[in-house]
Amino acid sequence: MKSILTTLFAVATMLAVRAQESPKEEDFYKILKVSAPEGTLLEVGGLTVLPDGNLGVATRRGDIWIVENPTSRKPFFRKFASGLHEILGLTYKDGALYCAQRGELTKLVDTDKNGKADVFETVYAWPLSGHYHEYSFGPKIAPDGNFFVTGNVAFGDEEWWRGESRVPWRGWTMKISENGTMQPWATGMRSPCGLGIYDGELFYADNQGEWMGSGGIFHVTKGSFTGHPAGLRWTGMANSPVKLTNEQFVAKVDERRRRDENGRAIKPENVVNETPTFLYAMKEQFPDADVHTPAVWLPHGILGISNSEILEIPQGAFGPFAGQLLVGDQGMSKISRVFMEKVNGEYQGGAIELRNGFRSGVLRMAWAKDGSLFVGETNRGWGSAGEASEGLQRLVWSGGMPFEMRSVKAMPDGFEVEFTKPVDRKSAEDLASYRVESFIYKYHAVYGSPTVNKEALPLKGVKVSADGMKARLVVGDMRKYYIHQLTLDGVRGAEGSYSLVHPIAYYTLNNIPTGQKLAMSDLSTRNSTAAAPATSASPATSASVPGKKGTPVKGTKSAATGAGTPGAKPKLIEGQAVTMAKAPTYDEVKGLLSRHTCLACHQANKRQVGPAYADVAKRRYTNDQIVELIYNPKPQHWPEYSTEMPPMPQVPKADALKIAAWINSLATNAGATSAGEPKP
Repeated sequence: MKSILTTLFAVATMLAVRAQESPKEEDFYKILKVSAPEGTLLEVGGLTVLPDGNLGVATRRGDIWIVENPTSRKPFFRKFASGLHEILGLTYKDGALYCAQRGELTKLVDTDKNGKADVFETVYAWPLSGHYHEYSFGPKIAPDGNFFVTGNVAFGDEEWWRGESRVPWRGWTMKISENGTMQPWATGMRSPCGLGIYDGELFYADNQGEWMGSGGIFHVTKGSFTGHPAGLRWTGMANSPVKLTNEQFVAKVDERRRRDENGRAIKPENVVNETPTFLYAMKEQFPDADVHTPAVWLPHGILGISNSEILEIPQGAFGPFAGQLLVGDQGMSKISRVFMEKVNGEYQGGAIELRNGFRSGVLRMAWAKDGSLFVGETNRGWGSAGEASEGLQRLVWSGGMPFEMRSVKAMPDGFEVEFTKPVDRKSAEDLASYRVESFIYKYHAVYGSPTVNKEALPLKGVKVSADGMKARLVVGDMRKYYIHQLTLDGVRGAEGSYSLVHPIAYYTLNNIPTGQKLAMSDLSTRNSTAAAPATSASPATSASVPGKKGTPVKGTKSAATGAGTPGAKPKLIEGQAVTMAKAPTYDEVKGLLSRHTCLACHQANKRQVGPAYADVAKRRYTNDQIVELIYNPKPQHWPEYSTEMPPMPQVPKADALKIAAWINSLATNAGATSAGEPKP
């Protein structure tokens, strides 16, 4: 009897704990498949919803489908056109479909009303060199009815790592009228896959690469320059609105063009111990050029690795987020949410996750008439976290209200966080519930960038609104143009004491607003951890140079993990190596792999953007060699992968060694799986 009671008590306890488990993103946003006919390969390059509610789907293989009753259980697919070249955008206007093929903007019309296009009209054709990377994206319809199209850069021959604009308007945004007039609009783009109209203005999402330390959303105005120098080659042409020339750029910015003693080009690599250059410094370097930094950075490996479509959330869709933006990511198969504001006439704002777990890379999105979201997917040649090579899915809001940060706004003395539901006042008035850090990326000719100048910012106090819907954080040492990471993992909801579905937001602070600052007498300065005895720091807070224990990376400060004493400046914390008697399990390293963005590109047993960890283990590196490769990757050792791994010197050596030990455990007893390793 005692045994039965003990078992019943344990079950009751488990159920009580489960009942208090905080809801997750999948509880509010469900992913459904749109069933296509067997044999239909939907490597989606473009999506658009027609006035009658039908869905237009363009594929990278050159087909366009019209999907009738697309939200029903049995949608009907009708082929509208075929034989086009790598379609990477689709839109509808005045009875016609428009798509960006690799070399032209094309208009397609069904004049005889038989359900198939019979008129294919070239609106405007642009030059091509024939390089594989010359993708063309769009169109998006501008408020004046014209079309925006963007073009990828190509890459070098000997300098295969360097983006090039081999023919006019590669790396540019073009504005094209219906009658075929083209006006170059802006340059500085590297891989401008994501286009979107917000607040009557054009924005685009770029991907990490050379000169692009991380992905981000840029506001594009006529004549602006957004960072990648390849397109500057054409600014001397009579119709160019961009005033910055390539000659001016190379006179002040080191392109890192070096050759060895044999005259062969040397690939630029990340320099750890250097004083880095930042994109925002170009504003001062070239005051007459309209240099645009990201309105919102999307931290690499966290909110994406190949950012794509930008889409505004309409009224009535997706709960409390109307008027904000969704941004897809092809590499990480996810969608993030972005909120923006204008400060001193310049856009800035924050980003936060919305939904992971799509079956392939998220490239295009479109709103259904019922308020659900069509998601078009592909990963051929590009790789993605989703295992399928293609997909068409639908994201449906459950109607429930998630406990989230609805938005973050900059204040003269910190940030104001607005919630979707009231917070528990006790937790929200405790400084231990919050962490604020800032960091930035380098601007250099190297592929990608580690996070640098990372610093924990002192929290001076917090004021929670009377209705519990807002928390005003007073923060010291805010830095203009830096990404400010707000972590609210201690804040709980008034209902159920639930934690936030997504407790981390990344706010890009292009300008600090002026205005009234809060008085200290208005703030709660309570910190439940202030009197706690000092403990060893989390490994995530330190950074060391390989082989130099305790030596911080120059230009990179450690990030404190606790709120600490209000107003106190964080101290640099020494990294420390670890010696393990046995290899850790997957469950023991999963958090590290996620925290350091490793899972964005690698999985245990499957090739993704980078090689599977099991394939790395087959190389029989020592743990120390893997650590060195984390800090200084050798992409030439993996020539079959098109996306290079960026240097990761910010990963503490203790974490890197633990990850390395787990990777090498995958090679133990070849053919067997290591303890805790996820099955393929």
